[in-house]
Amino acid sequence: QVYKGLDIITNKVSPQEQRLCRHHMISFVDPLVSNYTVVDFRDKAVPLISYIFARDKIPIVVGGTNYYIESLLWKVLINTKEKPSSASRPDGDRKVELEQLDSAELHRRLSRVDPEMAAKLHPHDKRKVARSLQVFEETGIPHSEILHQQQEEEGGGPLGGPLKYPHSCILWLHADQAALDARLEKRVDDMVAAGLLEELRDFHRRYNREKVAENRQDYQHGIFQSIGFKEFHEYLVSEGNCSPETSALLLEKGIQALKQVTKRYARRQNKWVRNRFLKRPGPNVPPVYGLEVSDLQRWEEDVLKPALEIVESFIQGREPPAEPLRMEQDEENKRSHRVCELCDRLIIGDREWAAHTRSKSHLHHLKKRRKLEESGRARGTVGDSGDAETSDEDGSLPL
Repeated sequence: QVYKGLDIITNKVSPQEQRLCRHHMISFVDPLVSNYTVVDFRDKAVPLISYIFARDKIPIVVGGTNYYIESLLWKVLINTKEKPSSASRPDGDRKVELEQLDSAELHRRLSRVDPEMAAKLHPHDKRKVARSLQVFEETGIPHSEILHQQQEEEGGGPLGGPLKYPHSCILWLHADQAALDARLEKRVDDMVAAGLLEELRDFHRRYNREKVAENRQDYQHGIFQSIGFKEFHEYLVSEGNCSPETSALLLEKGIQALKQVTKRYARRQNKWVRNRFLKRPGPNVPPVYGLEVSDLQRWEEDVLKPALEIVESFIQGREPPAEPLRMEQDEENKRSHRVCELCDRLIIGDREWAAHTRSKSHLHHLKKRRKLEESGRARGTVGDSGDAETSDEDGSLPL
């Protein structure tokens, strides 16, 4: 939502609603800037939060992307050296340059300068490997060492540095999965009715058509990675160059893809809240209050009234009437490092390893190996039995 344009597809708050409450950090970055990062977001948002506090107001951070919210709550990001403004260097990001390298070469480079970080990251995770290399190149300090320094600060923990704002609370609006899926599907239909296709055509014509023609389209950075834009790629590039029937099929394909990817993203957001907020190890974790939004007819009773009571209690320094969600203990090691020799794969994390050992591919290789072992044992029994031993025509013993 920081990028100008694509207001419908990114679900930006309407101008009418913005007039009811002052909104910040919306529609101020040029859409062609590809190297706007969470660090840029934090560096602009933190002074705004200070400005709101200075006026005796309460800043409300609205998500969205929980990783960006996390960057405001905890000291978890790393400042690299000063760089020219994003507007003056739309294509000059070092991390993007590093991501162009082969995965194996990228991981080898990181292994040489920061073996601890290299051991934690999967060689195919180019974005994280590139970021760790960038941190070392621009600070001269291994990424893993900087993370240790953050964790060892007073109030720090296994996932990073201390909490920035000690009197924070998290309001988590969650819904029954079936109700959420239905609501998200309706939202896509409402987007189409509100002029989504016209918005996409206009944006494609102004910012993307030339990139596609020159085969330099990048759906991994900047606004072009927004959910919804790439799902309509085939429809946008073929419109006017195919039959109406084909165009209609591609349009429907894009709409269904948008619905599916939106529902998947919502699941990831909920998973992030559970894993990073409810299972976060260490001190200084804000209380998380769950607000049920399955039935919008009960918005006043289930969401608005309890939310106001919780925030009012925090302002007055007393215990809220609602109980926060219980913090869950997570014994999982997300950085465990295992190699499945059977499948010739590197697996990072306990949960990923458990999923791999149950996967069809792994079980297929396991079954195949067991058959070979059984076959080998059967042949070995014949060979060991002395009298049963026979020779081939050339005199050699059977394998």
